[in-house]
Amino acid sequence: MEIYKGKSILKGIAIGKVLFYQKEEQSVKREKIEDVELELERYRAASKEAVRQLREIYEKAVREVGEVNAAIFEVHAMMLEDGDYVDSIVNIIETQRVNAEFAVAAAGDNFSRMFAEMEDEYFRSRAADVKDISERVVGILCGRNGNSNIGEEPVIVVADDLAPSETVQMDKEKLLAFVTRYGSANSHTAILARTMDIPALIGVDIREEWNGKQAVIDGYEGIICLDPDEETLERARERQREDVEARDLLQQLRGKEDVTAGGRPIRLYANIASVKDVTSVLANDAAGIGLFRSEFLYLEAEDYPDEEAQFQAYKTVAENMAGKKVIVRTLDIGADKQVDYFHLEPEENPAMGYRAIRVCLDRPKVFRTQLRALLRASAYGNIAIMYPMIISVDEVRKIRKIVEDLKQELDENGISYGDVEQGIMIETPAAAVISDLLAQEVDFFSIGTNDLTQYTLAIDRQNMKLDSIYDAHHPAVLRMIQMTVENGHKHGCWVGICGELGADMTLTETFLKMGVDELSVSPSCILPLRKKIREFQF
Repeated sequence: MEIYKGKSILKGIAIGKVLFYQKEEQSVKREKIEDVELELERYRAASKEAVRQLREIYEKAVREVGEVNAAIFEVHAMMLEDGDYVDSIVNIIETQRVNAEFAVAAAGDNFSRMFAEMEDEYFRSRAADVKDISERVVGILCGRNGNSNIGEEPVIVVADDLAPSETVQMDKEKLLAFVTRYGSANSHTAILARTMDIPALIGVDIREEWNGKQAVIDGYEGIICLDPDEETLERARERQREDVEARDLLQQLRGKEDVTAGGRPIRLYANIASVKDVTSVLANDAAGIGLFRSEFLYLEAEDYPDEEAQFQAYKTVAENMAGKKVIVRTLDIGADKQVDYFHLEPEENPAMGYRAIRVCLDRPKVFRTQLRALLRASAYGNIAIMYPMIISVDEVRKIRKIVEDLKQELDENGISYGDVEQGIMIETPAAAVISDLLAQEVDFFSIGTNDLTQYTLAIDRQNMKLDSIYDAHHPAVLRMIQMTVENGHKHGCWVGICGELGADMTLTETFLKMGVDELSVSPSCILPLRKKIREFQF
């Protein structure tokens, strides 16, 4: 029996055979060609087929992991059509008179190397994306199908690394878990694993000779056990049985109040990314929606979505939630969420650049269209509006002035709207520090702990090299949260948490004692969190 340690992405147990997953060999020979036009046509056809495949993968991903998590495949499709990337490939074919396979591979290597050498982590992560799309086109040109076939038997997939497209293409019914040598806890593939509810380990010193061996993945301890003895197997099976029983017991909590044994109530809301996610919200018995990421409407559109399209989406969610609160975050585009038709320029530090409310206030027509749609939809349910990336009172006052002007327009046209609460996300240290002033301008705060942590600690949460010091429990972060709650309550503003810390049950008691009014988490976390809350005696 051999035991190897890694970093767990999802707690859970998997038992099965190991499949050592290797990508098809992508070596490409440089060949001189006579017919340049024929080679250009081969490239264009392969690129078109790659886009088609990515659209297909996107649709599968939407069904299995939701709109936001599937968006990476739309980004890949757009990258294939990027002018600089295409021009580079065409130029290599025309000037060097070489085969399309070599031109794509060479251009892919050049762009990947360029991104990898950039200082900003966001652009460095694009290196893997360029490599992924280039390998797809080369594979098509070489006649490889590019399918991530893992066979007919359920397996634990072991690999150096997995691209998001490979993970999504694997048959979920046959994928027990995966283990990789590389990867980050915040990578697209790790996020997909959590969304698909598949145990996963990263940072494991894998071996090809593991192929075919029996193994146990223990996501609680972050280990893979090869050739487990009978005692280890029985412990793993017992833990699996306990997990199933725990999930069954949780269903008994449906319809119960979100209140401690001592009578302290808290609202348990759900985070969603699309209209389709409402089904999961209702199935998991959430009291409302605490974060509706509206950017999916923009990410899936070819051009700016008009007022009517947005109105119908918000109206549908509001009606389906039947009076339960629906907090819609206004457009949060920029940084790692890029949309071609916005024509956002590359930035050295996009996470702290032109994004979110900064884009909206700079492009009032886009912002007003969304706000009008939200106000109209509020007549059909309990909609609240939340603004991201706020750093000043002046921003909030500008927003409220726009909203008041829109309400006056709607009144003049006889169009009804509801009594809409307006709030802001506290995700910058600036907002936390002046939360006493901001609380006098809005109805509620929602603390975005993911960004608040990275900005407070000056640590890029996408940088795997910094995983060991990225500490969401850092006293500075917790003090920011405490300060925000106290300042909010002092001025009649209720306070929620919608970042990943909201689902961290090691902090649930701390948040309740701080006075946090609401926790918004993934729908699947609602019932486990309800169980935890109902056990507290205060």
